[in-house]
Amino acid sequence: MKKALLAIILLWCCMIQVQAQYVKPKTRILFLLDASGSMYASMDKDIRINIAKRLLSKIMDSLEQAKDVQVALRVYGHTTPPGQRNCKDTRLEVPFKYNNHKEIKEKIKGIIPKGTTLIAQSLQESASDFPAEIGVRNIIILITDGIEECDGDPCAVSEALQSKGVALKPFIIGIGGTEDFRKAFECVGRYYDANTEESFNNALNVIITQALNNTTVQVNLLDINGKPVETNVNMSFYDMHSNQLITNYVHTMNERGIPDTITLDPTYKYRVVVHTIPSVQKTDVEIIAGRHNIIAIDAPQGLLQLKITGLTNYQDLKCIVRKSNTMNTMHVQNFNTTEKYLVGKYDLEIFTLPRKIITDINVDQSTTTTVELPQPGKLVISAFSQQYVADLYMMNRDELVWLARIPPENKLHHYIMQPGKYKIIYRGRTATRSNQTFEREFTITSGGTTSFTLN
Repeated sequence: MKKALLAIILLWCCMIQVQAQYVKPKTRILFLLDASGSMYASMDKDIRINIAKRLLSKIMDSLEQAKDVQVALRVYGHTTPPGQRNCKDTRLEVPFKYNNHKEIKEKIKGIIPKGTTLIAQSLQESASDFPAEIGVRNIIILITDGIEECDGDPCAVSEALQSKGVALKPFIIGIGGTEDFRKAFECVGRYYDANTEESFNNALNVIITQALNNTTVQVNLLDINGKPVETNVNMSFYDMHSNQLITNYVHTMNERGIPDTITLDPTYKYRVVVHTIPSVQKTDVEIIAGRHNIIAIDAPQGLLQLKITGLTNYQDLKCIVRKSNTMNTMHVQNFNTTEKYLVGKYDLEIFTLPRKIITDINVDQSTTTTVELPQPGKLVISAFSQQYVADLYMMNRDELVWLARIPPENKLHHYIMQPGKYKIIYRGRTATRSNQTFEREFTITSGGTTSFTLN
């Protein structure tokens, strides 16, 4: 019994130790290395494959010290004899896991360039290289000296990887590339020339910096004069390709009255949504690692105040706000409140009785536009003797405008109404002749109560 208990305690301690050692990775980097026959070509005082091996081994030494990062290695063109066009010659040589840097270095040493260049197929198969885990940035670094040779479409595969959220936009290091070479990869990912060992090393370091570090950003919300004075509104940052929400920041002015500095991951291309009313957005926003970036977005705003004169019997009077000449509800604002809107013209539909429509309300920069309603009155209708078929109308000159049908099952009715002239038309519910129809005209005054009994 004691031995069994001791075994359980030891197992439990081991489990705690394993859990304590595990840290969820923030970033996964897949190195996709070209080992086609052309990598034997010379570069500076060596050949391309040797330089690639040397620099990859060097970067593994650096990444070994990085926290919350896992790396993996996929290679293509290295298992098929020269002269044979094998468009399936791609293999994950070292999968993602912690502390595999030495394993990758050893694997790199034994790679011998042989076959063809199959970029699309390699990118496609890399989708299964990344473990399925939410909240991890998956990054591909493609190192190649040639363009697609297997009739695949690297651009389409890259777009699919990004739109499905499998990986971010790949980084490409083009060894010995020309201008046409660069253009072929513009749709695949972010391209870096590597025509010398020094430029190769610089490109690799820049990419790793972007992959591991956040970058400072300042968002300027511009008023109608182009000044960055708008603030106090949430900003959502989405990945342009997968539409995944990356982060939110409430725009803030610092103690010097300047838009506050925020940090963003430079590996994404962003869609920025500023939640003004209505919202505004800016697409295809790219930030540059290692520098302070400024994003300018037009967001000129003014204030709309809705108020009621004097005391009111309204419990919760609401107003639909629409852009002028549209029917889409943009916002529902309560009366006796003030709300910010983008500069422009708006139509209001107010839930009074009768319902009130006001069109082409101007909201101007940094000013308050006030819409004021008169104090309402109250209508009290009693119907104690019998049930009635009754409707309430507004007198609009000689025209009757229907407002409401009075529920027959209730004996007492209360209505909060705007000042004006009205009419109720009714008859007893059990009456058998149309000439038993009756009419009552009445006037509602601000703050007053009008009462009568149907008989």
